[in-house]
Amino acid sequence: MNKKFALTLAALLPLANCASIVDGQTQALSVQTTTDGNQISGAQCSLTNNKGTWFVNTPGTVSVHRAYDAMNVKCTKDGYDPGIETVQSSTKGMAFGNVLFGGVIGAGVDMSTGAAYDYPELITVPLTAATKTAAAP
Repeated sequence: MNKKFALTLAALLPLANCASIVDGQTQALSVQTTTDGNQISGAQCSLTNNKGTWFVNTPGTVSVHRAYDAMNVKCTKDGYDPGIETVQSSTKGMAFGNVLFGGVIGAGVDMSTGAAYDYPELITVPLTAATKTAAAP
């Protein structure tokens, strides 16, 4: 291995060490609501995981804190029953590289801050029309 290559590799190694450096602890998620396969707008949604709760109107985008835990999404709109979806996070491939290049400490930091995880970028919550109950005589 020549000296120039070794110096270049040594200079680039720290850049590959931490998922939090590349993507950070937050992620933008888009939320949409549908009924019978058609998109509907104007639903109010709350997104909750162990790092906090965020709110968005559909269709819309909100920045959330990444976490290992699932993201629970609840959307409500007048005339519709509430829609509830749970989406799981996935571990980014970069987190595994972090174990090799950043060691246990770098991986531990990314896991504890949530930087090692991703949610799906688009969350679709189906809503169904509210059922009307007959008035009692």
